[in-house]
Amino acid sequence: MAHILKTLNSWFWWENIWMPINCTWEHFVDRDGLVFPKPHQLYATIPCAFVLLIIRFLSERYVAIPLAKALGIKNVRRVKPQPNPVLESYFRECSKHPSQSDIQGLAKKCNCTVRLVEKWFRRRRNLEIPTVLRKFQEAFWRFSFYLASSIAGFIFLYDKPWFYDIWQTWVGYPFQTLLPSQYWYYMAEIGFYWSLLFTLGIDNRRKDFLAHVVHHLAAIGLMSGSWCGNYVRVGTLVMFVHDTADFWLEAAKMFNYAHWEKTCNMLFIIFSIVFFITRIILFPFWILRATLYQPTYYSTTPVIAYFLFNGQLLILQGLHLYWGYLIFKILRRFICFKDLKDDRSDEEEEDSVTDNEEESTKNGNKNGCGSSKHLLNSSHQ
Repeated sequence: MAHILKTLNSWFWWENIWMPINCTWEHFVDRDGLVFPKPHQLYATIPCAFVLLIIRFLSERYVAIPLAKALGIKNVRRVKPQPNPVLESYFRECSKHPSQSDIQGLAKKCNCTVRLVEKWFRRRRNLEIPTVLRKFQEAFWRFSFYLASSIAGFIFLYDKPWFYDIWQTWVGYPFQTLLPSQYWYYMAEIGFYWSLLFTLGIDNRRKDFLAHVVHHLAAIGLMSGSWCGNYVRVGTLVMFVHDTADFWLEAAKMFNYAHWEKTCNMLFIIFSIVFFITRIILFPFWILRATLYQPTYYSTTPVIAYFLFNGQLLILQGLHLYWGYLIFKILRRFICFKDLKDDRSDEEEEDSVTDNEEESTKNGNKNGCGSSKHLLNSSHQ
């Protein structure tokens, strides 16, 4: 087994995969003031991810919650349905939205009214949806990181020649020295996407969940690979292009949760404009042009990494087109119907308990539901 792992390791780090002809890993030893990125430095991204998770916890608790309250968002506690094995089994194994005939059958099976079964499913579905406050906290954290990353990226890049002339990303390649700003930019970005993967199970789950998983994995793979191959200059440009649109979207979400409709609409329109400029125009015609076309001027025999990196970049561009389609649908609905609802998110269903229903659940006699078979519970989560 050890021999197999050693062989796989030697194949993975074969020079012909990562660097031009006549270059070896020995050429990337720091010398004469030149500092090169080293693969083992990527291990630091995992501690960075946990540091970011700590910062996220503190910012969500001590900044996002007070801000949400100031914007009028309340921490509404939801009514729990009383545990019922029959309905819970149907909810998990069959459907979260039973048909009317199924509801009637379940009502007979549980010896309760159809209305109570409907209310049980409504409350059970609501438990699956994050509260508005929880959504606000998540959006606040992403907004904070993307805004900070965009500002830092601009500070790191504004005085670099390759920020204005994309050809400069390949001048002197592969012996381009690593700048301290590039090191920290990479560590923070890769650490952030690791942290998003670590919290996928608890973050707000949307209908494009799988697309986000693919995006996070592709982003980590791309940034890690560009680090190992010393494609750092073009890598920082890719990160900057992506982050500059995202904080506008997260800001729009925050004001949407606070029901500031005009502010939300304005921010979403700004996000849409920035998204289409950066992801649909700049990314393919500026970044992809630099990665697909320009390297052929510096090497007549592209290395294997050329195809691997560009394959992942093309996957990202496919995701951009998919998300661009979703954004276009939302904008079209807004122009036609003045509605900016996000189809990816589930909305909480209204749940009101009348006095008569509340009394029936407490007494448990009118509908034949004994005290051991209550379907509803007036206690709050």
